[in-house]
Amino acid sequence: MSKKNKAKKWIIIIFSGMLIGFINGFFGGGGGMISVPLLEKVLKIDNKKSHATAMAVIFPLSIVSAIIYGLNTQIDWLNLLYVTIGVSLGGILGAFLLNKLNNKVIRIIFVLVMLSAGIRMLF
Repeated sequence: MSKKNKAKKWIIIIFSGMLIGFINGFFGGGGGMISVPLLEKVLKIDNKKSHATAMAVIFPLSIVSAIIYGLNTQIDWLNLLYVTIGVSLGGILGAFLLNKLNNKVIRIIFVLVMLSAGIRMLF
């Protein structure tokens, strides 16, 4: 790969990261919905690796966003405690299923979740 192509790839990666960070920071989540398609289509990472990489990208981003929201007293700490239990159990189940399901099923589930989120936002 030439130096020009490497530089172009890094610019795309950094811009993609900025977009994911903005979406996650501005909306308090949703960076994964943007990062998975970017990782698949732009960076040509396969389906399962895109989902796993998106989770790894969102983790530190979510911590930084939570700190900023927390410093601005925007967190409902009691509900956070209860939701964390469900999120932890759901995360374990989701990670387990990601390893077990084939790429086609994962893509269908992802599309259905994105469509339902988009339709819900419209109404």
